[in-house]
Amino acid sequence: MRRLGFLLFTTLLFAQEWKTAIDLPGVDFTGLTPAKKTEVLKVLREMACPCGCPMLIAQCRVEDPACGTSKTLANEAVAAAKAGKDIRKTLEASPLVKQAANRNRLLLDPVAINVDGAPARGPENARITLVEFSDFQCPYCIKAISHLEAALKTFPKDVRLVYKQFPLESHGQARLAAQASLAAHQQGKFWPMHDRLYLNARQINRMNVLNWAKDLGLDMPKFVAALDSAPIKAQVERDIAEGDRIGVQGTPSVFVNGKKYQGPLDPETFLPVLTKELTTP
Repeated sequence: MRRLGFLLFTTLLFAQEWKTAIDLPGVDFTGLTPAKKTEVLKVLREMACPCGCPMLIAQCRVEDPACGTSKTLANEAVAAAKAGKDIRKTLEASPLVKQAANRNRLLLDPVAINVDGAPARGPENARITLVEFSDFQCPYCIKAISHLEAALKTFPKDVRLVYKQFPLESHGQARLAAQASLAAHQQGKFWPMHDRLYLNARQINRMNVLNWAKDLGLDMPKFVAALDSAPIKAQVERDIAEGDRIGVQGTPSVFVNGKKYQGPLDPETFLPVLTKELTTP
């Protein structure tokens, strides 16, 4: 019993250490006056760590010293104090803190997306333009198809869907599929090829792509010439570069009137977002 009591005491002591510790793991306070060090510690004991844990920054440094986020912010606080800057405002302006704030937002701030010439469905004058960055071999993109279809059916006059290429390096035939879809797009058959590629995502290879193009009634000499052409490859690269620029990190990534959507695409969650977008002035 006394052994259990000692363990409980030491655990509680460790848990409270961050509130009084004058040094934190991985944080170099060298060069700070005692007053400035006290100021830094006060801020670190009051600000939440944005790494996703429920702890404050100083607490996270003590109880989870492997956390890179708390370490970076603590050292940024020290640097701000040395430079005579407002410590709290410096940390609040940190990209790490801003990214954490954005994690809980369904829609981020709008960005400009070039959709000229991209495959699209829905009325050109739709009040909502959905831009999907997708990969033909991505299993999550396959699941997203029915959800985006639901959005088009629910708001037939108000939603337009634009498809942008974002083949991932981890999917060996995704770039070929992207090129095939754009080659079909030149003959007005993007969406039939889109459906065929997703339906047979695991069977994508050059021979099958050519067979599917033939089945869809495409002009084969034109399709073959376009498939590996420089303009088609350049268009895929432009889509990838644009996705990188605006924060696409995986697929599918969907933007609602230029605002990156960060929630699930199931109708229960996604359709109310579109309804709000339509009703917000």
